[in-house]
Amino acid sequence: MKCPKCRTAFHETDENVQVLNDYVTSEELAEVHYDRCPECGQVIVNLAIGRGGWELVYPPVHQRLDLSESVPAPYWQDYLEAVNVLPASSKASAALSRRCLQRLIREHFGLGKKTLEQEIAAVLALQSLPSQLAADLDAVRVVGNFAAHPMKNLETGEVIDVEPGEVEWVLDVLEGLFDFCFVQSVQAQRRREDLNRKLEAAGKPPLGAPQPH
Repeated sequence: MKCPKCRTAFHETDENVQVLNDYVTSEELAEVHYDRCPECGQVIVNLAIGRGGWELVYPPVHQRLDLSESVPAPYWQDYLEAVNVLPASSKASAALSRRCLQRLIREHFGLGKKTLEQEIAAVLALQSLPSQLAADLDAVRVVGNFAAHPMKNLETGEVIDVEPGEVEWVLDVLEGLFDFCFVQSVQAQRRREDLNRKLEAAGKPPLGAPQPH
C-alpha cells in the first residue's frame, strides 16, 4: 500500500472490521480496512460492501501530479481520467489505469501479449528500466494478481475487484513510466542539443559525427 498523502510505501495491516446487523444480508456486509502511515501518521480507510472491491474513503483524493507536456496527450488523458474517477470508484479507476498501462506497454515498448501480466513481464525482461521502477512495476503485477484475472487485459472497460492500495500503486508506476519514457528522453535530447551548439561554437563536430583524423 502507498500512503495517499506522502506516497510512502508500507505493508498494510490486517485490521479489518465487519459491520453487520439483523437487517443486513451477507451480500450487504460492509467491511472496513484501516491503516496508519508509519511515515506521516495519515489514517487510511478503505471500505468494501458485499462482493464489491475496496474503495478508498479517507483521506479524500486530490489531484496527484501535474504531468509534463512531454507526455503524449492520449496517455495523460487516460491517466487524469483514472485519477478523477478514483474518489467515486476505485474499481473504475483501476480499470482505466490498467488500460493506460497496457496501452503504454503496447505502443511505446511494442510488446503486445495475451495478458497484462505477460506484457509487464516482457517489459521487465528488457532490463531497461531503472531498478526501483522495475521493482514497482513488478509489484503491480503481483498485487494486481493478473494471472488469476486474465480478463483484466482486455480493452472492454470491464470493472474488476481491486486489492487495497492497488489503484494508487498503478498510478504511481504510470507516473514513473511517463518520466522514464518521455520526460527524461526529452531532457537528454535538450542536453545533447545544448552541447552540440557549444561544440559548433568551438569549431568542433557535433556528437555522433565522424571525428577528424
